[in-house]
Amino acid sequence: MASTYTISDLAQEFDLTTRAIRFYEDMGLLEPERSGPGGRNRVYSARDRTRLKLTLRAKRLGLSLTEAKDLIDMYDSPRDTVPQLKKFLVVLAEHRQQLESQLADLEATLDEVKTHEKETKTLLTKASKATSGG
Repeated sequence: MASTYTISDLAQEFDLTTRAIRFYEDMGLLEPERSGPGGRNRVYSARDRTRLKLTLRAKRLGLSLTEAKDLIDMYDSPRDTVPQLKKFLVVLAEHRQQLESQLADLEATLDEVKTHEKETKTLLTKASKATSGG
């Protein structure tokens, strides 16, 4: 692997738009060096690549970008890892609780749909018998 990456390299590797990567940069998740005339070219380090990978993983877990940044920043600092791990557990527990609540709502809605389907099929059967003289 290269030790530095262009915005196009990262966009291609992670199947993102360059606009998305610039957005993550604006959020403070990535901190590329600048090169070229007027510092127009972004040069991303292996650290930026790792931070992008972790950001996308956090996003897949459903964490906000602010939560992702807080967690990634904690791992970036050379401090004791115990508080970092405890914080991560709290964030994950809150997120799991939110997902479980959404799942319960979905299951209730699904049960309601199944009930309506059953009732509608019963009504359809009765209506079919009535129109066929049954």
